Amino acid sequence: MSEKKPVIVYGVSGYTGRLVCEYLREYNVPFIAAGRDAAKVKAVVEKIPGIETADYEVAEVEHTVEALTKLFKGAQVVSNMVGPFIKYGPEVVEACLATGCHYTDTTGEQDWVLLAQERWGTKFAAKGLLLAPNVAQMYTTGEIAANICLETPGLDTLDILVLWKGFPTYASTQTIFTILKANWYYLVQNKFVEWDVTANFEVNVPGQHEGAIAVPWGGTAHPVWFKNDPRVSNCRVLGGVMQRDVMLGVVQTQEMVKEKIKPLPPDQQEKALADIAATLQATMPPRENPRINTSIDSVYASGPLGRAHCVIHGNCNYKQTGMLQAYAAFALLQTAPKKVGFASACQAFGHRELLGQLRSFGLVMNPILTVHN
Repeated sequence: MSEKKPVIVYGVSGYTGRLVCEYLREYNVPFIAAGRDAAKVKAVVEKIPGIETADYEVAEVEHTVEALTKLFKGAQVVSNMVGPFIKYGPEVVEACLATGCHYTDTTGEQDWVLLAQERWGTKFAAKGLLLAPNVAQMYTTGEIAANICLETPGLDTLDILVLWKGFPTYASTQTIFTILKANWYYLVQNKFVEWDVTANFEVNVPGQHEGAIAVPWGGTAHPVWFKNDPRVSNCRVLGGVMQRDVMLGVVQTQEMVKEKIKPLPPDQQEKALADIAATLQATMPPRENPRINTSIDSVYASGPLGRAHCVIHGNCNYKQTGMLQAYAAFALLQTAPKKVGFASACQAFGHRELLGQLRSFGLVMNPILTVHN
């Protein structure tokens, strides 16, 4: 038997990585907390509540396929937090494939999800491994709500809204700006249709009188997951934070990107966007407060003769992400996923199972489901 700890969390010096470690401790799963700077990783991990009772070690690793392959050898699951994923993800995926490790990440990048599916989905499936980008609150909790709606047969159109209170972390902000130089898609009659990069909408927020501003948020992963689902022909997703002033800034940035950055060569686009992102969020946000940091996932599903609406009210979206990543690892150590190769969290683990885990940690309310057919 290998002495290697079975789970590796790569990118622990960031905000979300420490939460994954925190919930791995809750699930009693041994792990390696890895990053490019061991001292930084150690300083972060030592501040995790209750870490003295966790079975873990810290590892420093270069971001190369060779170094990561050496680190991953003998492990079973890699939880990757190092983004933007379109920039840093390929080396991690290649190392997982080389060592027979399942792969999960928290990406918000639709272009990365599409690339992962195209380049590595079949290869992971051939080895019986899971390739699951986008295991995170902003995608998985909404996917759970969508699947609850789809328990009603005959619905083929998903209209998804994801909102939360708070401000993106440094890594999330970098990712958001990386997405701005990509093309984004929604699903119409099972074909991808490109969004206008400046698209924004006034939306009704379930449970309150005040509305909000929402944007396509890079297209999200939902249209990719549901494209090959025979139940779904159309899928469109909007998202954002509930603070109107923040979203007004996002809208202005989208317009500026279209006018001034999109015409630039790709390498200049990346630098210009990274510079803007760095001015917005360069520090670690405070730990989430469930009385402040709430989330809403709302899905309208419709068909020719049916309607369903599912709302999931939650709190602490980054904690939801940490828990979902930890549970994915916990489950994969015990049994094969429901689907191998490229798959969403719900496809791999079951939407009801994931909902039960979120509920057990007090992170979401019972879904509110209304059905008309």
